[in-house]
Amino acid sequence: MTEHAVNVDVREIMKYLPHRYPFLLVDRVVEFEAGKRVKALKNVTINEPFFVGHFEQYPVMPGVLIIEALAQAAGILSIKSQGERAENELYFFVGIDNARFKRQVVPGDQLVMEVEEITSKRGIAKYKARALVDGQVACEAEIMCAKREV
Repeated sequence: MTEHAVNVDVREIMKYLPHRYPFLLVDRVVEFEAGKRVKALKNVTINEPFFVGHFEQYPVMPGVLIIEALAQAAGILSIKSQGERAENELYFFVGIDNARFKRQVVPGDQLVMEVEEITSKRGIAKYKARALVDGQVACEAEIMCAKREV
């Protein structure tokens, strides 16, 4: 275990993120370093609602949902680094650059999400993010999130 190992379960994750079933895409946080990085997990099961139509004969997790899972992990990094999220505050996914998909994600896989904060100023943060399965990169991208009052 690393010196920044944690065990943040889905109940604590739900304190940071407003997402709920079927759109909460982070099951656990296993490493965290405030303002720097987070490592989170998503267990992909055949019971995911998107597998009904993507694709019936060959279920594959949609790439946009892998990116969304990475954005949620980035949100956890930002919010947990601050301590909590105000009731009237949301973090919106506002940008993506250099997204690449290198491996399909299928039922039974565990998506390991590694997100590093690159910059953060005036409520907008940029992250380097990648999702791995069995040590192989499934997706990598630079993403941006913005904190807004609603």
